[in-house]
Amino acid sequence: MAVVAGLVRGPLRQASGLLKRRFHRSAPAAVQLTVREAINQGMDEELERDEKVFLLGEEVAQYDGAYKVSRGLWKKYGDKRIIDTPISEMGFAGIAVGAAMAGLRPICEFMTFNFSMQAIDQVINSAAKTYYMSAGLQPVPIVFRGPNGASAGVAAQHSQCFAAWYGHCPGLKVVSPWNSEDAKGLIKSAIRDNNPVVMLENELMYGVAFELPAEAQSKDFLIPIGKAKIERQGTHITVVAHSRPVGHCLEAAAVLSKEGIECEVINLRTIRPMDIEAIEASVMKTNHLVTVEGGWPQFGVGAEICARIMEGPAFNFLDAPAVRVTGADVPMPYAKVLEDNSVPQVKDIIFAVKKTLNI
Repeated sequence: MAVVAGLVRGPLRQASGLLKRRFHRSAPAAVQLTVREAINQGMDEELERDEKVFLLGEEVAQYDGAYKVSRGLWKKYGDKRIIDTPISEMGFAGIAVGAAMAGLRPICEFMTFNFSMQAIDQVINSAAKTYYMSAGLQPVPIVFRGPNGASAGVAAQHSQCFAAWYGHCPGLKVVSPWNSEDAKGLIKSAIRDNNPVVMLENELMYGVAFELPAEAQSKDFLIPIGKAKIERQGTHITVVAHSRPVGHCLEAAAVLSKEGIECEVINLRTIRPMDIEAIEASVMKTNHLVTVEGGWPQFGVGAEICARIMEGPAFNFLDAPAVRVTGADVPMPYAKVLEDNSVPQVKDIIFAVKKTLNI
């Protein structure tokens, strides 16, 4: 009987060991995380990692942020690291820049980037230019972040996209996340960067949930600033966007795919420095280009991409002129039907793609 028992138990032990080893090797599952939660998680991890990091802005502490992006941080880190400020963007942006010059790593939240116009002297003249003017002796490691671009029903003074405004200025780095992975990886990279970084979020994306892959769940996860991502492979046309329009481009690509048109969708992630090499490589493959953005057309992100393509090696690969899809060249209307016609829609992207391909 002992011999029989040994013969039975031996294979069972081996099978049990195999099952255990397989279980331990399995990768952690992807989790659903909203863009709001991803930014919160990224800031939380960096606040925990480095005691020099702190957050200041209007209602960021006791109220958990106007859009609840800083939820729970004040209770965890206290008044010295999560700081409510008066309604004075010039004042608290100046405090944040001074703190960065003194060796801290502030995250300066604007309730909306439209209000950053009150503090643009601090952002450009104090933060962006100091490293150059000090011959590299005085870094300014600061993050300016908040919602940017069109929201819903907030009209002309609260709907501007500042990607081109800040992307124009040497000395700044400018990032523009689309999904939760972008948001977490870019906020962490921005906080660790020794240069001033402008992070342009989107209010309408805050509550949208995305699958966060296993690698992005790590506290060491970073997205390099200056690198774009190909969100969808394609062969017929390159479509480049940043922020919320990336989702519109993917929707348009799915529709066009049913008609036999395969779009390569590039998520810029960073406005400055722009990953023009990724765009050039894609255009050399597809021979066509459409750019999509929520901002105004004149001197916009799309205009810069088209100019860089024209000046570089990819120009000779184009089979048709590049086409821009942008916001309308008007202050944002309040009426819903006019607002919808003032920002790029999926149908506008489909029309631009077909126009470029002469279909």
